[in-house]
Amino acid sequence: MSGSLNITSAIVDPALLDLPWNRPLDTWPDDTIASLPKGISRHLVRFAHLSGYVIAVKETSVELAKREYEMLRTLQRLDVPCVDPIAVITNRTDDDGEALEAVLVTRHLKFSLPYRALYSQTLRPETATRLVDALAVLLVRLHMIGFFWGDVSLSNTLFRRDAGAFAAYLVDAETGQLYNGLSNGQRENDLEIARVNIAGELLDLAAGGRTDEALDPLAVSDGIVAAYRTLWVELTGSESFASTERWRINDRVERLNNLGFDIEELAIRTDDSGTEVRIQPKVVDAGHHSRRLLRLTGLDAQENQARRLLNDLDSYSATFHKKDRDEEMVAHEWLATVFEPVVRAVPKDLKGRLEPAEMFHQMLEHRWYRSQNEHRDVPLTEAVSSYIDTVLRHRRDEATMLDPMTGTFTRPTEIIDESDWRSRV
Repeated sequence: MSGSLNITSAIVDPALLDLPWNRPLDTWPDDTIASLPKGISRHLVRFAHLSGYVIAVKETSVELAKREYEMLRTLQRLDVPCVDPIAVITNRTDDDGEALEAVLVTRHLKFSLPYRALYSQTLRPETATRLVDALAVLLVRLHMIGFFWGDVSLSNTLFRRDAGAFAAYLVDAETGQLYNGLSNGQRENDLEIARVNIAGELLDLAAGGRTDEALDPLAVSDGIVAAYRTLWVELTGSESFASTERWRINDRVERLNNLGFDIEELAIRTDDSGTEVRIQPKVVDAGHHSRRLLRLTGLDAQENQARRLLNDLDSYSATFHKKDRDEEMVAHEWLATVFEPVVRAVPKDLKGRLEPAEMFHQMLEHRWYRSQNEHRDVPLTEAVSSYIDTVLRHRRDEATMLDPMTGTFTRPTEIIDESDWRSRV
């Protein structure tokens, strides 16, 4: 390997030096390569093992590698869901001294898969819609910080389970630009790029017979436009009402919280007569439920997962009449007596199948369905054992993201004796 190799890295990991940078990426040895599903990319991308985790290595030009590395680091600082940039490797040469392309190294997002891997036989309409909805949320978040993507597509996105829905992560920032706010024209341009790209990707799947017959690629691709505009108006639109309807201020805040967003500032104005009030959110951050769960329990989960776990925590508090107790103390008790025992019950060889929060959510769903079908209150310990034996144990690692459940269910609060609750875990 040439001594002129340059590594610009966000981490201190000497193992980076051990990878075969003196070889073209398509000739790397099998013992280095990690077999994981990949999306479509204009550049060669391969996964490799590094210090106990997996990295994605992309060959590209020096300028593009450095630019994308810096852009991803900036997006991380702005709390945008994206892959973690690890390093840029330049001045690569082979053993004969011939120049090789630069590479961008990112950390593989655990428990995530590209959209093409999110189906086993055929892509169902419900799944396709969930993917597009998740991408719409990501695009809104990017536009709110002034990021113009320029190549919005399912291929440039990774998806993770999020309690029956999906959470989308930006993978490719090569064409992105960060501005001091976007014009309506820039936003509409990104939206049209998304619509066209998604239609093309789904039509490609349909041509290969990999979509359900009921799936309409054009209708699904149009869905991102409707989902995006609905969310954008809710997050940024102004609202007028009579001064006697001040409850609508709290109602607006609650609607935004339910969408998973926090408001740091509201602009509230009254007209000259004082009879009309105009409200407009000023600064909106995503992750309302995730931040509350992290603050209360230390658990870092996706937004819908966090909402589901908080619902169980709130149900626990209501069931045992702990509403008047300190919220953090109740959360610590729930974590120690409910969540952690359930997670510990998973056998060691199955722990990599799902994230703990997603597994807990699915177990609650499994318990609820069994209780409904059997017309009895299924104990928690029984539900955990049943879920592990009949569901989790039969999943392949790659299949944890396949054929996901869709839709949201409302569960009645379960009233049980506190000692019985503890005996179940």
